[in-house]
Amino acid sequence: MADQPRFIVVDGYAREGREELARGGATPAGELYARMLKECAPGCHVDIVYPADPDSALPSGAAIAQYDGIAWTGSSLTIYADDPKVAPQIEFARAAFEARVPSFGSCWAAQIAVVAAGGLCAANPRGREMGIARKIALTPEGRAHPLYTGKKSVFDAFISHEDEVTHLPPGASVLASNDFCRVQAVSVVHKGGVFWGLQYHPEYDLHELARLCYCRKQRLVDKGFFKDLDAAQAYVDLLETLHQDPGRRDIAWLLGIDEDVMNEDVRRAEVRNWINLLVVPAIRQRR
Repeated sequence: MADQPRFIVVDGYAREGREELARGGATPAGELYARMLKECAPGCHVDIVYPADPDSALPSGAAIAQYDGIAWTGSSLTIYADDPKVAPQIEFARAAFEARVPSFGSCWAAQIAVVAAGGLCAANPRGREMGIARKIALTPEGRAHPLYTGKKSVFDAFISHEDEVTHLPPGASVLASNDFCRVQAVSVVHKGGVFWGLQYHPEYDLHELARLCYCRKQRLVDKGFFKDLDAAQAYVDLLETLHQDPGRRDIAWLLGIDEDVMNEDVRRAEVRNWINLLVVPAIRQRR
């Protein structure tokens, strides 16, 4: 239908990163994001691009403007590294700002938005935040921001990252924070474009977190998250069991998990707000 949004999903993973996740049974990040958008905006059209691939062709200029929204996935790349897989993504984000197409995304997305607009990111001195980000609190700007319409002021969310935003560019506001990471959500207005970025992952569910932990078991053991591989696998198994049987209150209690991550409507509130309060009004204005 002509009135349905047209989205482009930018899968920030390099091919080897996508293949690692696929071997562990995880859904590729681009496909996971596309599925979420289609569930939040039934009837929408979604294209997926892979800018970290050397043979990738990204839209530019007028071609970007044919889309109503740009959604960015996470990535296992490092944005401040001198890496040929990173530069094209930053340039595409800058072009998206100039095209004034509303943008949104998770983790890598927040970092991309900030760097593309002139800010900085670095390794978090606290190390990796993994699994469930606890006590994410809206800032005063966040409480007044449309991204968080209907969201609690303090909540938990799925997360996996080692890098963080350290310096905001002009036109950026921190919308949410917790003790581990100062910038858990950010709004960036740059060259007339708007990007709402989250450091956490509303596209994940318990199954996807389980598969991600499975893929990274040895690294998580090495970083002290688990005593050994058996303990890591036991955590993966608990996540999978709770995903299959959400009524297992004993597991939810043991893991400290509640509706913030288990209730899809709560978990995806930011995604629906971006679509309904930023993308759809922009479509109406243009058409």
